[in-house]
Amino acid sequence: MPSPSLQVLPARGRVVGISGCVRQIRDHTYHAANHRYVHAVAEVTGATPLLIPPLGAGLDIADLVPRLDGLVLTGSASNVEPQHYGGPPSRPDTRHDAARDATILPLIDAALAAALPLFAICRGFQELNVACGGTLHQYLEEVPGRQDHRTDREKPLEERFAPRHEVALMPDGQLAGLLGQQRLEVNSAHGQGVERLGAGLELEATADDGTIEAARVIDAKTFALGVQWHPEFLTHIPEQRALFTAFGEAVAR
Repeated sequence: MPSPSLQVLPARGRVVGISGCVRQIRDHTYHAANHRYVHAVAEVTGATPLLIPPLGAGLDIADLVPRLDGLVLTGSASNVEPQHYGGPPSRPDTRHDAARDATILPLIDAALAAALPLFAICRGFQELNVACGGTLHQYLEEVPGRQDHRTDREKPLEERFAPRHEVALMPDGQLAGLLGQQRLEVNSAHGQGVERLGAGLELEATADDGTIEAARVIDAKTFALGVQWHPEFLTHIPEQRALFTAFGEAVAR
């Protein structure tokens, strides 16, 4: 497959929502998203990124969704609260973001119903799975036979998010068709992982230890894909950039 052109900006003039998190910085509370997602959307797809604040019931989702041309669900240091998928209580030191859960889980339902192009990344992939009725491993490194997929926080950022292991792409899947290959090298920075895929999701990629790494929405009329890795850190790699380009093409349509 030829490398995607660095000049292709298919979704110029469109608006892509980017999920935000609650962040406490000293004595102030912020709504925030990592700049990597913002720049990946702006620089690869050409769309205007719009941060979606985690307002829970205070966000009028019915009013928001028609204003969007696409939606990116971001990764985060927080985990989906286990009550949303029937899991046991988390350990006391687990970071959660109840406001984000209350915002994004219903937003996913609305976005899928509206056939909005959707790209779900890391925590966003886990949210997509939970919204579809799936379950999560809260501590993936403790599951027998699984590797530790967490990042080493003592290492420099660029090293932590560099490609780390391969995933196998399903032979007849969307990812294999898009990239024209059966394996893909990805980074890894997650403690939770998908346990059981939700209804309406189809497996797209697995790690060699069996961890579910990607899935798509089966009946989606447009791009609706979730990945467990962080392609926003890897847009200099043609195959990773191609994921945002394909999302941008769907947004443009």
